[in-house]
Amino acid sequence: MYSDIAANKRKTLIIMVVFMVFVGFLIWLFDLVWGGNSTGVFYGGLIGAAVYTLITYYSGARMALAVNSAREIQKSDDPRLWRTVENLSITDGLPMPRVYIMDDPSPNAFATGRDPKHSAVCVTSGLLQIMDDDELQGVLAHELGHVKNYDIRVSMVAFALTSVISLIADIMLRMTWFRNDDREGNQLTLILGIVAAILAPLVAMMIQLAVSRQREYLADATGALTTRYPEGLISALEKIGQSGSTLRKQNSATAHLFFANPLKGHSLAGLFSTHPPIEDRIRRLQSMGSHA
Repeated sequence: MYSDIAANKRKTLIIMVVFMVFVGFLIWLFDLVWGGNSTGVFYGGLIGAAVYTLITYYSGARMALAVNSAREIQKSDDPRLWRTVENLSITDGLPMPRVYIMDDPSPNAFATGRDPKHSAVCVTSGLLQIMDDDELQGVLAHELGHVKNYDIRVSMVAFALTSVISLIADIMLRMTWFRNDDREGNQLTLILGIVAAILAPLVAMMIQLAVSRQREYLADATGALTTRYPEGLISALEKIGQSGSTLRKQNSATAHLFFANPLKGHSLAGLFSTHPPIEDRIRRLQSMGSHA
């Protein structure tokens, strides 16, 4: 299991490096094609994107819980859930997160918070109903794995880089309308810039989704290592695969936080989903168990 966790971390690091190199390429291309008087507008936009990202970073957890209508509970409200989270937190050496429940019949869960000291875990009422103790422990160990691995922070960096790329692409396209240069060399450079501006948001989204999927694999591995019983998590995934994980209240902005894809529709799922297929997650966990 340790080798699988290390491999997942390396893959995420490689993807993040590719992400940052792509941002650097776009900045270089922007300066090449639209440099000069446009520099002030460009960097002003970047500063605005950075401020927006910081605000989201510090208030994102509260917003995620609010938009999903999660209610905070205490131990007396659901002793089983509370004890499971508490025991796993002790095992992982983490502060006790706040615990929330969503009133939704679909089995699902999510964790949020910028670091372990400001974390929260939330489960649906449907998850509590269909999972036995081992399965519930597996799901919550996965969610606490996100907290332990600082996945929310990684997701925010990916979100920030995606925002920067989208901003650069938008500025590039808008400035095209004000460009007036008929020289052949400049026209070819301009065409290259336009093509890059059109493709950049799509590439950025693909990289962000790749980061999200790798973090899901990593959280599975971390959760299995915490419980020393991957069969519980495997069984939970099998149940969710059979019953479905689509929530009644759809929210694409927080979909990447959930244990399983909470949104409707599965066309092009392997390409445009924040979550890897459940079958792949089960297969990896079974492989980890055989190598443990």
